[in-house]
Amino acid sequence: MADSARLLAAAGDRLTAYNERLARLVGIDSGSGQVDGLREVADLVQTWCLAAGMAVEREPVADPTGTPLGDVLVARRRGRGTRRVLLAGHLDTVFPPGTAAARPFRVHDGRAYGPGVSDDKGGVLAGLAAVEVLAALAAEEYGELLLVCTPDEEIGSTGSRPLLRALGADADVALCLECARDNGDLVSARKGVADLEVILRGRAAHAGIEPERGANALLAAARLTIAFDALNGRWPGVTVNVGVLEAGGRPNVVADRARLLVDLRAWRIGEYEAALAEIRRLVAAPTVAGVRAELTVHAPTPPWEPGPADRRLAELAAKVGAGLGVPVTHTATGGCADANLLAEVGAAVLDGLGPIGGNDHSPTEWLDLDSVVPRTALLAGLIDAVSRAD
Repeated sequence: MADSARLLAAAGDRLTAYNERLARLVGIDSGSGQVDGLREVADLVQTWCLAAGMAVEREPVADPTGTPLGDVLVARRRGRGTRRVLLAGHLDTVFPPGTAAARPFRVHDGRAYGPGVSDDKGGVLAGLAAVEVLAALAAEEYGELLLVCTPDEEIGSTGSRPLLRALGADADVALCLECARDNGDLVSARKGVADLEVILRGRAAHAGIEPERGANALLAAARLTIAFDALNGRWPGVTVNVGVLEAGGRPNVVADRARLLVDLRAWRIGEYEAALAEIRRLVAAPTVAGVRAELTVHAPTPPWEPGPADRRLAELAAKVGAGLGVPVTHTATGGCADANLLAEVGAAVLDGLGPIGGNDHSPTEWLDLDSVVPRTALLAGLIDAVSRAD
């Protein structure tokens, strides 16, 4: 494997460029669906990938309604080996337009702050830096190394899924660039998630004069909410959360329409499917006469249940980390990511391989700049190790 001291030195040589690139990316609004900003960010990453000797392709993607979401960037570099290693990150954030100006990139006490600094611009740049480290050390034992950056991960990769799955199916290993947990843990399992929308249609009537002529969609939605909540604890680790209930418009009108937005999560595929089947059954069973309910499942993403190949990959990361003096531990997390989709098609997966960060999706999101060099060296060393593995 590549020498640990040389990995750390080469990663250190790229720290100044990393910090400069991070400031530029964080300074651009690139929330999901902000296509202009997402393409501006992709343009920068493309420029840096080309400078690193990578061939770059861009594929525009759209959501199921045809609304453009931006481009998937796929950068490739050939090595002298046989194994195909995929690095997966994303360019979108959860923040609205204007956030980059309102909360500009800043550094304080060794931490960088700004929208997307940890989730996932810092991770994407660590992936690129790892490619540069291996090239600088002539440690390119892989057959092909791919850096894939999607524009829609924060909304379930609704446009990127077909390409991600195709690339994942061809990869021997997928190393995902979400940043490490705030305690340094890598991620070795993720819950599956389904975003559920229930539309209920009833019949309006005057609430004072002839309420019996109405069919109260709000009441039906309330009863469904209670039924959904009762599913919590029915299967180990399954959570069902009604996050939005919209209904009615005036207190003197029987509500003829209601809408529920529901988050379903589970650790295991069997429990995920069982919970979804029970939700379908509840929606199909009327609770208020005259009210009809319709369920739509948006971006269903199955759990990532680690298998033997995933566990061996985590063990290899720990071995590489020991040589670098970087303790490597890993954990399961309830958050869903592109790792789920890559695991679904059979790639060996490990996530959390960006630098250490925290407070994602919040105004205080941060990235530990002192972790950039050791975590970049860990990622580069892991790429080298899996490339040489039998």
